[in-house]
Order: sequence, then C-alpha cells, then structure tokens
Amino acid sequence: MSNVYEQVTDEIVRLVEEGIRNGSGECPWHRSSLVPINATSRKAYRGINTLVLWGTAHMRGYAGGEWATYRQWAAKGAQVRKAEHGSGIVFWKVDEHEDPADGTTRRSALARGYTVFNAAQVDGYEPEAVVVLPEAERIAQADAVARAALIEIRTGGEACYSPVYDRITMPAFGAFKDADAYYAVLFHELTHATGHEGRLRRNLLNRFGSEAYAMEELVAELGAAFVCASLGIAAGRRPDHADYVASWLRRLRGDKRAIFTAAASAQAAADWLRERAGLLTRIPIEDEEKAA
Repeated sequence: MSNVYEQVTDEIVRLVEEGIRNGSGECPWHRSSLVPINATSRKAYRGINTLVLWGTAHMRGYAGGEWATYRQWAAKGAQVRKAEHGSGIVFWKVDEHEDPADGTTRRSALARGYTVFNAAQVDGYEPEAVVVLPEAERIAQADAVARAALIEIRTGGEACYSPVYDRITMPAFGAFKDADAYYAVLFHELTHATGHEGRLRRNLLNRFGSEAYAMEELVAELGAAFVCASLGIAAGRRPDHADYVASWLRRLRGDKRAIFTAAASAQAAADWLRERAGLLTRIPIEDEEKAA
C-alpha cells in the first residue's frame, strides 16, 4: 500500500457513511460479536484491523471470521478464487536503531500494509466451527471482567463515568432489553474508566461537545466492542451514538492517523480490562505480525 494510513482511514469512513446511508446508523464496531482471526496462526486480529475486517465482513456478507493472506491460504492448500478482492490491513514493523546522541537503543514502529481474504473467498478449505458459549457462561465471564477492574459501580441513574469520583453509574439491569445491551453499556463506561490517571492516563476532562470529548467517546465505543466481542457479546449502537458521528467523520477525514490512535487506545483499554480478569496473554509488538 502506498499510504496505509490513508487507505485504511478511507475504508473506515466509507463503512461509517454506509451506515448513515442505509439508515441503520451502524459503524463497523456494531456489526459483529465474532472476533476475526488469522486462519494460520489462530490468533485474533487487533485494533484497527478488527474494525476493517468487521466492516468488510458485514458489507460482503461473510458469516465467518477466518482471514489470511493469499500465500497463507495457498500454504494451507486453499485457493483464493479469481476476481476476489481482498481487504487491506496493517501490521507494525519494529525498527531498532542507536541514538547517536547518547548511544541508547531506540525503537520505532512503522505501518506495513497487507491484503487478506476471508475463508468465504477461497476454495479447498473448510472453516472451523465457531464455538459459542451458553449465555450464562458469557454473562459470568463479563461479570468477572467487570469485578476484576476494581472500579466502583453504582446502580441507579443514567449510565456515566465520573473521572472526579472514579465511579461508574449504571441503570438497573432490567432497564435494558437484554444482557448484551447491558454489558455493551457497562464496558463502554469501564473503557472510559481505564483512562483515569491511575490507569492508562487519557485526558478525561475534555469539554462536552468538543472534538476531544467526541474522540474519547469513540475510544469508549471501540473499547467496549473489543471486550464484548472477546466474550461473544454483540456491542449494539448506543442511543447517543448519532451525536458524535459527524465529529468523528470530520476528524477522520482531516487526520488520517486519528482512527489508528483511537483504535490503539481502545485496544489498550480492552487489554487492561481483560488482563486483570486473566483473559489476556500479551503479544510483544515485534511478534505481532507473525502471530496475527
């Protein structure tokens, strides 16, 4: 890819705009409870790649979440069909170099673009069956993640997180249409809470209505979607979602790295929550390309 940031951002913008045009208001992160995985490594894609593959799968009607490059499919004895179009994703190439000023080793990461194809685009491969946990087990895991965060959650009132008191308020469980809706909102607020100065230190005191405030809302939406998908929960669209879409699109069109930054912050928040519940094994960044 000549400009991986621009191409990936343009694809996300296109998918968001499609949700506006078709009247659903859905974004790529609302469209699946299935984590996309690499068909060779069996590792989950992360961050920005998750968004791209969710959106592509929805737009093209792919039911499964297995993806791989052309060469990876060939190595498995499968053949990508002629005229099939792949989906552009990105991995990070880590470079180490010595700083001439002080002799210390510096590390930097550059984005590299790849093209992957869904299992529905190849012949000669039978996708593995997706194991879906019973609802009771999914709820138990979700509760475990919420408890492990050790963040106060009060019941009663509108859903919100207070950075001043470091406290979440949630409506009663019965106020939601189902368990998925409840946990999608809870993990949205828990993602906000990960930004507290004692955790991941994002700026949570932005003025309501500002672009920075809207971007923190985007981080919370993405973080909730990442956690929910890892638990087999569908993160549906929040009622206040429409209030921020125009701001998100302006920012994404004006800054081709903004969605990368938001997705990275959201992935870090999801990792923070899942790690404390014992549900995450971290992958060093230099191993991420070959592992995912």
